[in-house]
Amino acid sequence: MKIKILSKSKSEIKIEIEGAGHSLCNLLQKKLLEDPNVDLAGYDVPHPLASNAILFVRMKGIFKPELALIKATKNALKLNKEFSVSLEKSLKS
Repeated sequence: MKIKILSKSKSEIKIEIEGAGHSLCNLLQKKLLEDPNVDLAGYDVPHPLASNAILFVRMKGIFKPELALIKATKNALKLNKEFSVSLEKSLKS
């Protein structure tokens, strides 16, 4: 998976994620919007046959959007781990 920075400023970032579709971007958007410092988070898959998604983040105040993306990614990984543990536990019982 390749990530390309399309634009970046102090409070906004727009990235293109090669090979990502709605599943990954929707999860990242949800985790970003849980952050009280995020003003806006959204994504677009410009063409249904192309698997490149564009993710946009705008922050409130002086918070950096790249740090919010890293935090959202870590939160998504944590959620994935919790789901995996719960699934394994449920399948064993």
